[in-house]
Amino acid sequence: MINPFKNKKGLGRGLSSLIGDSDIKKSRDNISISSIIPNKNQPRKLFEKESLEELTNSIKERGIIQPLIVRKSEDQDNKYELIAGERRWQAAQSAGLHDVPVIVIEADNLKSLELAIIENVQRKDLNSIEEAESYKKLIERFGYDQDKVSKFIGKSRSHISNSIRLLSLPEKLIDLIRNNKISQGHAKILIGLENSLFLAEKIIKKKLSVRQTENLVRILKSGSKSNYKPKDTNVIATENDLTEKIGMRVILNNKKNNTGTITFAYKGYDQLDRLINIIKKNY
Repeated sequence: MINPFKNKKGLGRGLSSLIGDSDIKKSRDNISISSIIPNKNQPRKLFEKESLEELTNSIKERGIIQPLIVRKSEDQDNKYELIAGERRWQAAQSAGLHDVPVIVIEADNLKSLELAIIENVQRKDLNSIEEAESYKKLIERFGYDQDKVSKFIGKSRSHISNSIRLLSLPEKLIDLIRNNKISQGHAKILIGLENSLFLAEKIIKKKLSVRQTENLVRILKSGSKSNYKPKDTNVIATENDLTEKIGMRVILNNKKNNTGTITFAYKGYDQLDRLINIIKKNY
């Protein structure tokens, strides 16, 4: 018989193979749904109402096909803490089930968090902020570094680094990402910008694509880097004097070495002819 939890070499290899590790003891059973409590390390915080309703209807028709993963609660007697399958657990309650199939494993807090992250990341159930918070928790609470997280999750180190950097954004902007108002692609562009929240509101209002956002930020950055020097008061006075006498706008651009250009802004051929005649008569 093929072992569904067959071990594989390497990290980032999937929930079933992690459960199949030789150091995890497990048993399969049906337990009362009321004896299950939420996972305190659950990475996922948001659950779509419509998606849960669809799962509830499916469970009413077919029951729970894939068992929940639980461990014995450290804090409450005769209770089991969820490790993986919170959507199924919530939907099962809505469907009115009394008992649910589970796999009971022995796991400490680290292993519980690892398994919960693996399930959610592989199912792509986490939004980008929940994913980033999960990686940060592995690093801060369990002594991982970004390389170890990368190998464990099976994603590149740059992905882990860019993911965690999202948490440096303002809290209001983080909430926009968490609620899918701003995509991760947009958010990456906004990291490190002082006006990131203002830009995020522009993205939402104007429905800007990632490419359009990149172009907007590039324009703003180039504008902020340009060194604007106000014109010398003597130059401005000369411009105004010539404009008044000639009757058309005069613009002087004087460089540091006292070279430059003079521009006459004429309106119509009459003004141009008059300017040409003035120059011819006097020079």
